[in-house]
Amino acid sequence: MLIRRETGEDVAAIRAVHGAAFAKADAPGDVPVEVGLVDALRASEAWLPALSLVATDPDGQVVGHVVCTRGWVAGEPVALGLGPLGVLPAWQGRGVGSALTHTVLGAADALDEPLVVLLGHPDYYPRFGFRPAVDLGVTPPQPWGPRYFQARPLTAWRPSIRGEFTYAQPFNDL
Repeated sequence: MLIRRETGEDVAAIRAVHGAAFAKADAPGDVPVEVGLVDALRASEAWLPALSLVATDPDGQVVGHVVCTRGWVAGEPVALGLGPLGVLPAWQGRGVGSALTHTVLGAADALDEPLVVLLGHPDYYPRFGFRPAVDLGVTPPQPWGPRYFQARPLTAWRPSIRGEFTYAQPFNDL
């Protein structure tokens, strides 16, 4: 597996990854919201091309995708929102999601981003250093349970980053 930045040639494959990763068994014909969300994020001012990463198999086929987009804490652009993170079902459970998460966190840290926030499973993301965002003084934009709204401080993080988190606009359109 290789992880690299997304290119223009990857857009259709990224749609396919999220379509398969988030498909609902009880609604097989429905297009998951994550597919449109990634397209909307890509078209927004919050898009950060260096933080849209794909995982490819040995033949170069895209098997996973993760993105971080600009987020705000107390109105300041000092955070990123991680997600969606999707992996083709045949590749799930093989470390692709973990590799993508580690890589996007490392890339964000190298870009001097101070904080990454996500809404995710409390049993999965702590292995990457995520913890309840409220422990850092960052509150969710909606009344999500504190176990699910998580944050990962990076090297540039400072304790003065406190307040309500705001996702990129396309998240508000869901």
